[in-house]
Amino acid sequence: MNAMAAMTSFLGKSLLYCYILVTPLFVKAPAKANFHPLHVSTSDISFNSTDKQMEVICTIFTDDFELALEKQFHTKTDLSREDMHKAMDELVKKYINAHLQLKANATALPLNYLGFEINREAVNVYLESGKIAQPKSIDAQVTLLQSLYDDQLNIVHMTVNGKRKSTRLDAPAKVVSQTF
Repeated sequence: MNAMAAMTSFLGKSLLYCYILVTPLFVKAPAKANFHPLHVSTSDISFNSTDKQMEVICTIFTDDFELALEKQFHTKTDLSREDMHKAMDELVKKYINAHLQLKANATALPLNYLGFEINREAVNVYLESGKIAQPKSIDAQVTLLQSLYDDQLNIVHMTVNGKRKSTRLDAPAKVVSQTF
């Protein structure tokens, strides 16, 4: 039985590698509007025990994020243009504040917007809280891009004292609670 399992595993991996290598040769480039079929964001929420504050990084595909900003604020957006960075900063701040709320130990946790940067095809948005006691529980309401895509997936990672807990929020789910 071990030989059969090993052979099945080998064949499965070989077929996967062939699929990965050969498929791009036969697939037409997708239309710009459908650049990626997966609609996903990540929110990494970590308690920094040295600074006694919550640090948050939201990572969102740039094209999706620009569409969401345009839809919510009814204005043309371009997160990569340096001459528009100040105006985009304001839109990003308002959007994130409306679509990400945190509680630590059942108390609302205001977040200070630090800024955003483009990281290849994605945008990283940085936030931090003021000083807080080490949280025993964290609650997050995350609705990033849910008004744009019915299949939006928001992955939320929460870390306290090196212990990381992750949750997958498939739209319309928007709330996650973790105890540490």
